[in-house]
Amino acid sequence: MNTPEPPPQAPATSGPQTSAGASALAPLTEPVFRMLWLAWLAANICMWMNDVAAAWLMTTLTTSTTMVALVQAASTLPVFLLGLPSGALADILDRRRYFAATQLWVGLNAVVLAAVSLAGVMTAPLLLLLTFTNGVGLALRWPVFAAIVPDVVSKPNLGQALALNGVAMNLSRIIGPIVAGALLSAAGESWVFGLNALLSAVAFVMILRWRSQQRRQSALPGERFIGAMRVGLQHVWQSPPMRLIWQRVFLFFMQTAALMALLPLIARQLGGGAHLFTGFLACQGAGAVFAVMMFPRWRARFTGPQFVLWGSLAHGLATLTVALAPHPAVALVAMAVAGMAWISTANTLTVAAQMALPGWVRARGMAIYQMGLMGGTAVGAAVWGQVAGHSSLRVALASSVAFGLLLLAVYRRRPIGASTPEDLAPARPLVPETPVVGVQPEDGPVMVTVEYRIDPSRLEAFTALMQESRRARLRQGALSWGLFRDATDPSRVLEYFVDENWVEHQRRHERFTAADAGLRDRRLAFHIGAEPPAVHRYVAQDGHH
Repeated sequence: MNTPEPPPQAPATSGPQTSAGASALAPLTEPVFRMLWLAWLAANICMWMNDVAAAWLMTTLTTSTTMVALVQAASTLPVFLLGLPSGALADILDRRRYFAATQLWVGLNAVVLAAVSLAGVMTAPLLLLLTFTNGVGLALRWPVFAAIVPDVVSKPNLGQALALNGVAMNLSRIIGPIVAGALLSAAGESWVFGLNALLSAVAFVMILRWRSQQRRQSALPGERFIGAMRVGLQHVWQSPPMRLIWQRVFLFFMQTAALMALLPLIARQLGGGAHLFTGFLACQGAGAVFAVMMFPRWRARFTGPQFVLWGSLAHGLATLTVALAPHPAVALVAMAVAGMAWISTANTLTVAAQMALPGWVRARGMAIYQMGLMGGTAVGAAVWGQVAGHSSLRVALASSVAFGLLLLAVYRRRPIGASTPEDLAPARPLVPETPVVGVQPEDGPVMVTVEYRIDPSRLEAFTALMQESRRARLRQGALSWGLFRDATDPSRVLEYFVDENWVEHQRRHERFTAADAGLRDRRLAFHIGAEPPAVHRYVAQDGHH
């Protein structure tokens, strides 16, 4: 069973906001967004219908708790494996065609599932394989949708549009399981897969109707696939906030995967069937929708770190309640609380990731974030499934709660969302000198040197600042960076960094942000020379690099 794909959420304290007095549904009055929102809703309903049917079908094919839990792992693992490539593709390809192709993949996968199920030849390993291939489509789809929304919504409505994406995802958690549960009881899983294929086709047509207005804003050639992946991964690795967020989301979803992965078995243990299982999912989705609607009020009272703290504690308490519930009604209420807690924590982590990423790398950065989310879910499903198989469902659920409490203790000194994010708005950098020799776009590597004059008494403080510069240069795509002090002149300090080629060196200037401009001003404040620091650019000669 798949963990829902968290769409980009509206920032809590900054970023585009809905204008005062505007309706919460105002973005839906914009035709393009309305069409894509409905396509997103249909796509997520398909995802939940498929996952509910697959998870329940597995309980009829095998009695192994590990195999049941691996259904969730099989659907989420592709996002972990393909997150970075899909983010790179979303940044460099035509987004309309790419989005449509991902939906076509999911639809064709549903057709195969329906055909195999109707033929009566489904086996547990084959179901895992088809669940995995369905997850491939989801892995390719999410980053492109995350990148599309800011391009199709007017700026005053952007904040609420992002919140409506969360509503669509959570409505699908209610509608999908209810429809799937009704079909499972009345006709069987084959009809669920067939309806999934039909809805996928409808979403595919709706996406094709969208006429993308995406325009290339750069005169430079498009990024290459491998290079785009390298830069995206390097940017996240060199960003301390993104590294912390990635760790936190991986571990949080590893913890919460226990409840979702073992839910079909919990329903059976409580004496229920498919109706109870889908009822659990519907209650969880309803709780999440309620929480999204309450976010504006809650955000005014609680900080981001408090959302993570109380959300994690509430989810742990709900998980224990489900594990010990003497009656299905108690477990249903606990699932609603779990949905509220889950979306509150996940939303906070998603907002923090968005605020830590500049626009030029957002699709790749959010894809890497999604890799952490789905990777944690896949690992957690496998781990807690093994624990349940060697002990019991209650022991597995209680162990996941204990793991969550341990995480809160470990990360108490590094809360998410506690600091003000950097200003990552694009900024105009200093215009580089035009080369006087013939330089082709692919010529390189390109080495840049910057010569500073620093008061020796302030050298230690300058060196510490230059570590920030190192991370900034590498986040922009530099291959390497270094800082050297002249052995014969203690005031002369040389910074160097290397770009892959000339076009990548030029692209650096398009990636310059307001935060980079502030860092540059802080560097220049240390410079004591009458003239600004001397900058030189060197291009490697053929056969000498």
